[in-house]
Amino acid sequence: MKRQKRDRFQRAYVHGYKAGVSGRSRDVCPSENINLREYWMSGWREGRGDQWDSMTGVSGIHKNPTVMT
Repeated sequence: MKRQKRDRFQRAYVHGYKAGVSGRSRDVCPSENINLREYWMSGWREGRGDQWDSMTGVSGIHKNPTVMT
C-alpha cells in the first residue's frame, strides 16, 4: 500500500514542537518560507510551553503532536 504524504505544514508544526520540548532555540528554524516558518514557530511555542509546564517525558505522553491539526 502507498503511504500518503503528510501535509508540509503539519510536519513543520511537529518539528517545531519537538524542538520546543527539547529546549532548542527558536533560531534553529530550518525554513525560509514564511508560511512554513509560521507553523514551525507555532509548534515551537506550544512545545516550549509544555516544557515549562513540565509536560515532558512520561507526564507529557498524552500530548502527541503528530495527531494535532
